[in-house]
Amino acid sequence: MEESDTQTHPLLTPLNQPQHNQIHSAVFAANSDDIPPINGAGDFIREFLIESKKLWYLAGPAIFTSISQYSLGAVTQVFAGQVGTLQLAAVSIENSVIAGFCLGITLGMGSALETLCGQAFGAGKLDMLGIYMQRSWLILNATAVILSLLYIFADPLLKLIGQTIAISEAAGVFALWMIPQLFAYAMNYPIQKFLQAQSKIMVMAWISAVALVGHTFFSWLLMLRLRWGLVGAAVVLNSSWWFIVVAQIVYVLSGYCGEAWSGFSFQAFQNLWGFVRLSLASAVMMCLEIWYFMALILFAGYLENAEVSVDALSICANILGWTVMASFGVNAAVSVRVSNELGASHPRAAKFSLVVAVITSFVIGLMLSLILIIFRKEYPLLFSNDPAVREVVVELTPMLALCIVINNIQPVLSGVAIGAGWQSAVAYVNIACYYLFGIPLGLFFGYYLDFGVLGIWSGMLSGTVLQTLVLFFMVYRTDWNNEASLAEARISKWGGHSKDLKMKDNEKNHQEIHETSANSSSS
Repeated sequence: MEESDTQTHPLLTPLNQPQHNQIHSAVFAANSDDIPPINGAGDFIREFLIESKKLWYLAGPAIFTSISQYSLGAVTQVFAGQVGTLQLAAVSIENSVIAGFCLGITLGMGSALETLCGQAFGAGKLDMLGIYMQRSWLILNATAVILSLLYIFADPLLKLIGQTIAISEAAGVFALWMIPQLFAYAMNYPIQKFLQAQSKIMVMAWISAVALVGHTFFSWLLMLRLRWGLVGAAVVLNSSWWFIVVAQIVYVLSGYCGEAWSGFSFQAFQNLWGFVRLSLASAVMMCLEIWYFMALILFAGYLENAEVSVDALSICANILGWTVMASFGVNAAVSVRVSNELGASHPRAAKFSLVVAVITSFVIGLMLSLILIIFRKEYPLLFSNDPAVREVVVELTPMLALCIVINNIQPVLSGVAIGAGWQSAVAYVNIACYYLFGIPLGLFFGYYLDFGVLGIWSGMLSGTVLQTLVLFFMVYRTDWNNEASLAEARISKWGGHSKDLKMKDNEKNHQEIHETSANSSSS
């Protein structure tokens, strides 16, 4: 029995009671199946090492997966630059504006599964994971149909926001060809959250690695060797994303997920509206964060020396993007850890997972920042030959270093929010801190006080700092015992106690009663 529990719950704290007692307990019972209280430095170090192993078991492959999938678009842009300047501009605009906008929405809506699947897995309600994923597929594909209008009307929309006619037309045609990628997003992120909740991260890393290698080779073959240009870029990029989706679906259907996938079910059509609301809250929370930094580059484009400012910020954004992929990996890991432990009614383990993740992310961010500061006069040479641009990048490096440290901590806290199901509350926090405080302060510093790009970034970074402090306060004030009870209630609300499950429980209880009666009679 113990061996099977370990295999089913590889990253949960050890179970001291029979699993069915824990699964069906509607109310959290204090001091059951949780890590012991930490009473000294020795206890802290011991639990820190144990939790670090669990965290990195998830975070390592998750970071690699994020970087690999992030690199698909980057590789396409590199080869597009070899085809021509207009082709590079078309791919860049479509990738960053059209696909980037839709990516934020689909990834955000898909993150609702991090809450539900993670907590259901921790509570042992494995059969609900597949139903949650199917519900998310329905909602995200319906959303993709609506978002496809952005791809269809990309040409006039780009002209409307001030892009040149040539770039708008080329990007508009390319966007039409990239509609299959949008539906790949809608299928991919629910599958990823489904697998993440079960700690099946390594398979996603392997699939992403194969996709990246194949994507690089076929991009060279079709775009340069066979001279297909943007047509080749669209074919390869769509194929790479759909390869990831199909490979993950084959893995799920092959039986490697056990009880988590029991086939397609009509239960996926139940509670859809409530599921839509949670998905929208997750999307708003995620998009407000993603679009915040996009606004920084947009505002820099209205400064006097706009070209130099935008180029310098783009270099900083490129570096920040790679570091954010690392923090996204830790975000996914801590979200899984917190949701699993809350679902299993382990509030101390959930809280300690947060502590370990914050410390780990802070150390990673600090190391990366120190490297940038030490080599601040050398690394700009890798990105630009313009002395004016390099000079601005050197001036922005301390701000970039600070931004990396803060942005390594902030996604971890966001991951905790997703794991605990606080998406709606954090969405309001993001609106207040980012758009009511950070942006106005950045515009005041940048334009009114004439601090330029450094002023805009300083003000907007202040919004990120404020948001991080508010999240810290929310976590500090959290009653983790109550969160564990809410996790059980949330699982029940979203179908965790289905009629079939109740019938199975009743049958099992009747069987146990009959066995007990028979034993009593025989004795």
